[in-house]
Amino acid sequence: MLKQRSSGILMHITSIPSEFGIGDFGPTTYKFIDFLKQAGQNCWQILPLNHTTGKTGHSPYNCFSAFAGNPLLISPVLLYRAGLLRRDEIARPPSFPAQKVDFAKVERYKHGLLDLAYQRFKERPLPADYERFCTEHRAWLDPFATFVAVKRHFKGRPWCDWPAALRDRKARALKAIEAELADAIERERFLQYVFYAQYLDLQRYCHEQGIQVIGDLPIYVAYDSADVWSNPEVFKLTRAKRPKFIAGVPPDYFSKTGQLWGNPVYDWDHAERTGFAWWMQRIKHNLLLFDLVRIDHFRGLVAYWEVPAGHKNAIRGKWVKAPSESFFGTLFRQVPFAAIFAEDLGHITADVREAVAKYQFPCMRVLQFGFSGDPKRNIHMPHNHIANAIVYTGTHDNNTTRGWFENEIKGPARKRLSDYLGHKPAARDISWELMRVAMSSVARLAVIPMQDVLSLGASARMNYPAKASGNWFWRMRDGQLTARLAGKLRDLTATCGRL
Repeated sequence: MLKQRSSGILMHITSIPSEFGIGDFGPTTYKFIDFLKQAGQNCWQILPLNHTTGKTGHSPYNCFSAFAGNPLLISPVLLYRAGLLRRDEIARPPSFPAQKVDFAKVERYKHGLLDLAYQRFKERPLPADYERFCTEHRAWLDPFATFVAVKRHFKGRPWCDWPAALRDRKARALKAIEAELADAIERERFLQYVFYAQYLDLQRYCHEQGIQVIGDLPIYVAYDSADVWSNPEVFKLTRAKRPKFIAGVPPDYFSKTGQLWGNPVYDWDHAERTGFAWWMQRIKHNLLLFDLVRIDHFRGLVAYWEVPAGHKNAIRGKWVKAPSESFFGTLFRQVPFAAIFAEDLGHITADVREAVAKYQFPCMRVLQFGFSGDPKRNIHMPHNHIANAIVYTGTHDNNTTRGWFENEIKGPARKRLSDYLGHKPAARDISWELMRVAMSSVARLAVIPMQDVLSLGASARMNYPAKASGNWFWRMRDGQLTARLAGKLRDLTATCGRL
């Protein structure tokens, strides 16, 4: 899968500068792709594109749907170019923070524009590609559009609190509500059509510039989602359709009490009986959108941490095996060259390592984890890297490298870092020093968070695992991408044989 030495940048679309308060599929993102090409990069890694919600802090890992895209990423400029908005309607957007996303303010503004665009769309004859899109994606699109419309109708109440006939998707109740909310349902189909049209145009431009897009597939979905409402049999639920168990991880690097994510866990017995149909649909969907797909919390496909619903932390959970051999056998029969790689961080046991080795999945190495413990055994230590791997200075779950150096690495690990570099590094230089180590690694792909390219501190961190709020806000300032920076990155890339 990883055929040659290459490198890329990790930055989510929401972090790209834009006059509309959040990065989107519009012109500034095309400029970012131009920067990647100028800088000699051939990969761009993004976080999940799924439909986020304010109730989960707009986490892209806890969404309304495993399939539906986030309408906040739709570009008003591209809607204007398509004739669905007027110039004066987008000419004076509100004043948004330059270095963070104010999600509530962005939602109010963008949903107003999207309403206008939908009204104009309805006035036109339906384009053939709209009808084709709705037909091709009907399996997830129709339940999702109905779910969002009904949820709005009930003022945001979770689906388990809807009238029982709707909660249980009784045919007569569904038919009646779909007739009552027909326009609201059609609006959601329209938004998904626009989302995917704009994204696929952007993907095509990436390919024209020789840049592959790396996507991210969260292993779990939110309980209050279209997926659980329309496919309750896929999950371990009670008769009242409440979670029996919830997902998380035991105590680890990020939390002494473990992480309690709140997502329902899968009923893998049912999944195996049905040939993993829902999972196969989901993975194939992602492989159409991305050139390479990271499976977040990959170990959950081998064994997962299951906590009884109602517990306040994840300590008293247990490991439960998943039918990994049957799952991967089914996947590679249906998609022989599925381009996926394993997020194999955290508590990794022998059975997970065996699955990674058996199917030759590329794995992850993170330099921020590399300078503690036994230097002969720590797999993240640069001299222990393997070729079939993707090396990062840090991921979206880590501090920025400068923030890590200034606030986190201490004692023997800090000394080992200095010894490894051959000198005591300065905070202003540490990001590029570790970038050079990553680029020099034997791992075939090196991915650098944009915050490290910009040498930013802890205030630019994207996510704090186990912290429920204060995440996903960071935005790059307009003007930070310069020709000089592109040249510096290109020189490093060429020096390390990744151009």
